[in-house]
Formats: sequence, C-alpha cells, structure tokens
Amino acid sequence: MDNKAIVRDFYETAFNQHDPESAVQKHMGATYRQHNPMVPDGKDAFVSFVSGFVKQFPGLHSDIKRVLSEGDLVVLHSNMKINQEDRGSAVVDIFRVEGGKIVEHWDVVQEIPEKSANQNTMF
Repeated sequence: MDNKAIVRDFYETAFNQHDPESAVQKHMGATYRQHNPMVPDGKDAFVSFVSGFVKQFPGLHSDIKRVLSEGDLVVLHSNMKINQEDRGSAVVDIFRVEGGKIVEHWDVVQEIPEKSANQNTMF
C-alpha cells in the first residue's frame, strides 16, 4: 500500500467510519507526534480525541477533495462537516509516513463562511 492509500484509509476509517481504534491499529506507528495544539501526542490521545468528537457530533463526515504526496508527507484537503446542514470547514491535514505507518500529523482548519468576497469555492 502506498503512502497516499495508507493515509486515505486511516482518515476514512477514523473520521467517516467513526472507528479511530481500528485506524490506529492498522496504520499508526509505535510513536505518533501530534502538532494540533488541542491533542496530545500518542495513539491513545488520538483515539480519545476522535471518539469524543464523534460522540459530540455523530453526523461527522469528511469529504476528501484532494490527496497529495511528496516523499514521506501526504496532504489531505477536505470538507469536514459536523452534520448535513453544516457548511463545513476546509481542512488541510499533513501526515508523515515512516515504514508504512503514520508517525506525525499537522492540520489547519478554516470554517467555510456564509459569504465570500469572490465566486471561488474553498475546494
């Protein structure tokens, strides 16, 4: 499985199938370094954070728009919605893959505004 496929499967399993435990068991390395300031390092912290987020927002779904890869880095550009009525947030996740396992993560989240100064979408 190539790095893009590993990260896509990890993300789909954790966030869209609401099964972070399986995502971690299958795709996360022995160590996991987290750069999101709301989440501690490690597997257990990731599972706890995603499980809590899904419990708070059971309609959570992320539509992956793009997957880019260069070397050991994979970037996902997605529209994450907490329910069907939500406009969502544009999310860019960057994962570092080492030896076929995800070992590091960064993300940037921007809410989709009601009105835009241009006619372009965020995707």
